[in-house]
Amino acid sequence: MLDTESLTTDALCRSILKRHRETIAVQKPDFAVRKLNVIITAALKISNRKGFHAMSLRDLAEESGVSMGGLYAYFDSKTTLLRMILGEVSSVVEQVLSDPPPEVAGDPLNHLKWLIATHVRLTEALLPWFSFAFIEAKNFPPLERRMAVDSEERTEQYFAEVINSGIKNGCFDPDTSPLIAALVKPLLQDWYVKRAKYRRRKVTVEAYIEAVVGLITSACLGSGTLSQDEQGISVPVNSLG
Repeated sequence: MLDTESLTTDALCRSILKRHRETIAVQKPDFAVRKLNVIITAALKISNRKGFHAMSLRDLAEESGVSMGGLYAYFDSKTTLLRMILGEVSSVVEQVLSDPPPEVAGDPLNHLKWLIATHVRLTEALLPWFSFAFIEAKNFPPLERRMAVDSEERTEQYFAEVINSGIKNGCFDPDTSPLIAALVKPLLQDWYVKRAKYRRRKVTVEAYIEAVVGLITSACLGSGTLSQDEQGISVPVNSLG
């Protein structure tokens, strides 16, 4: 089960503070975490409303109630703030998905199911953060865009490794399409990018997980394998590249 206590905004801001301790001027950790919480929550709110690229630091100061001088105690530019948020999202994904419980780690089918369920639950717990990282990606500066693409590729690699392991040990159909690892990511992203659609349809997180698990495992077990012609279709490695 996903440890949601480590995924609160306070916990993420504490991690950001630790990661950027040398550049954040505020010395009192608890105070710094509280302010980071306020600032980042405001930044995500503005981003959802008008886009991060259109947000000025003055907008952020007004929304957060933190003065311009106060903001500069935490970051020197909007790009640095972007890097803080994006870096934390990438780090959380890597930490969580790279650490499966022992009971699934040696079982490709259950490991694959765990990866899907954990990713969906993770994005549900951190919906504003993931929506920001995905929706704003096209407007990121080159370095930050590269960070987003790299994070996407690492996530895909977790799925590819488990699927390849299942093929090697006979758990999965040897003809499983090499595109499955690439195709699962858009399904996972749809949950948080088109959240309103599923809310209107009253689709629960568990129902969505069950549907994606069914689609992907069927393909890997042979009951939903892509045809040879379909396997020849050129599909992007990730949705950002």
